[in-house]
Amino acid sequence: MRRPKIQPIRNKLDLTDRVQVRVVTKRLGVSQSELTDLVGRIGNSMAALAKEVHLQKARKLPGSVQVPPAEVFIASVAVAEAAATELGAPAEPRG
Repeated sequence: MRRPKIQPIRNKLDLTDRVQVRVVTKRLGVSQSELTDLVGRIGNSMAALAKEVHLQKARKLPGSVQVPPAEVFIASVAVAEAAATELGAPAEPRG
């Protein structure tokens, strides 16, 4: 009697498969212990694991880029427009 080979579920992580664990840890950039903790908290869905890893990495990013307040930007635009009109260049219409 011939039995078909059982195909693994593609979107689920099998922690008993060493090759699969190695590939996933390398792809996500986490250690094996971190991956085991994630699977314990979230489950073995590849999409959920990838989403959680990306969220964790986004939280660890350094402080966001400092954007000047709107008043500084508006003042700099006003100065630039004033300088352009003094030089005789027509101000560009805003649309």
